[in-house]
Amino acid sequence: MKTTLKSILIIFFLVFALQSCEDNDDVEAPASLQVNDFIWRGLNEVYLWQGDVPNLADDRFGSDEARYSFLSGYSKPEDLFEDLLNKPESKYPNGNAVDRFSWIVDDYTVLEQQLNGISKNNGVDFQLTRVAAGSNDVVGYVRYIIPNSDASTKAIKRGDFFTSINGTKITVSNYQSLLSSDNYTLNLADYNGNTFVLNGKSVALTKTTLEENPILISKVITVGTYKIGYLMYNGFYSEYDTKLNEAFAALKNQGAKDLVLDLRYNGGGSVTSATRLASMITGISTDKVFSKREYNFKQMAALSADELKGLNEMFVTKFKDNNNTEITVSSLNLTKVYILTTGGTASASELIINGLKPYISVIQIGETTYGKNVGSFTVYDSPNLNKREVNPNHKYAMQPIVFKITNSVGFGDYTQGLESTYPIVDNPKTYGILGDTKEPLLELAISKITGIPISTTAKKDQKEEVSLPYVNDSKKMNGLRNEMYLQKAPQEFLKTLR
Repeated sequence: MKTTLKSILIIFFLVFALQSCEDNDDVEAPASLQVNDFIWRGLNEVYLWQGDVPNLADDRFGSDEARYSFLSGYSKPEDLFEDLLNKPESKYPNGNAVDRFSWIVDDYTVLEQQLNGISKNNGVDFQLTRVAAGSNDVVGYVRYIIPNSDASTKAIKRGDFFTSINGTKITVSNYQSLLSSDNYTLNLADYNGNTFVLNGKSVALTKTTLEENPILISKVITVGTYKIGYLMYNGFYSEYDTKLNEAFAALKNQGAKDLVLDLRYNGGGSVTSATRLASMITGISTDKVFSKREYNFKQMAALSADELKGLNEMFVTKFKDNNNTEITVSSLNLTKVYILTTGGTASASELIINGLKPYISVIQIGETTYGKNVGSFTVYDSPNLNKREVNPNHKYAMQPIVFKITNSVGFGDYTQGLESTYPIVDNPKTYGILGDTKEPLLELAISKITGIPISTTAKKDQKEEVSLPYVNDSKKMNGLRNEMYLQKAPQEFLKTLR
């Protein structure tokens, strides 16, 4: 009897001890560290450069308590996030950064809107540059006006310059504060051939919550016997994929046999939208790879052969719209496309150029692109890092770089940008009207399609054009960053989650 009782007590003790060990290995983060713990856990699992950051190593901390002790050293989640990135641009400026693109927000609702082209915006899409190399004075110029915005009702247009805001001269140190207000007045200026001079005109503007339709212009240009489709597309927003398909159907019905795709102000967006656009251009069969993704070593090592194939984006002939209705892709079935680019052409826009090159002739006209060959998805504080079962105690979310992308033949090394076939600067001093056949970049594209020489004036202007030193632009300032993202975390590879 004593032996039996002793055995029962030993078994009870062992069960209790094992349970205590399990509990100690899975200690819930203190309430004050929930956000910080989410940041560490998310980056440890999916960050592309996880293996290059010692504090993200799987064996960095011997216990949960040790990790919480480390995390408690950060009072601001944003500071922890920056410290866990691999040489971020904020700490390694002047071209020495590795991670130029990861970011974090304290309200994922705003982030979700930004990724769909929704922002607090007055409708003036502008770029800021220094007035000259070495100067701290800044000039802004209007690239285009967003339809149905406050600016669309005001006396301001593409090519207008501004050098002051609310009567204060714009400089590299004050432009962010001047432009952060919901209401401000732009003081317009003229370029007299040597410098920018205020002309006495001003425009009062008000920001509203604005959803931008990325299809700014879609039409067919007839030049002699040529019918040339022209599409200016300013963002890869999946909500507009059906309208994009309708635009291609209209071009096709009007007899377009060539296409000029204007991506000069397109900073990117959805990988899915890019794949669909490529399919609309080419009509390539669905067994062909458009792009390939590569994740961090930990995630890639956990994938089976079939799951690795799932990381490939394939050309499509059908897709489902926002109402889950199947849509047939309207394709122009082209073997050559002309794409207009600037330094603002980035991410998913560069994916279009690189992804199409193995299959068709891509003629790039304009400036060298930005150089972003990596992408992300939104990481939420939940068991599987998606929005399901999200932590209700905060609204922090991350948009970290999680994959590198290549085309079907494995090329993806273009961090210095993709160079133009025919270089020409998109210079505001020589701006034309977007979509007009004499607009410099479009005129050059039409010339290459038809063989018709460009004007003598255009040739002279192109030789004299020099890009002014870039400072910032409205898309980045409104939260519409250079992006290439998946709509959600692909759950098939989140195998390492504990």
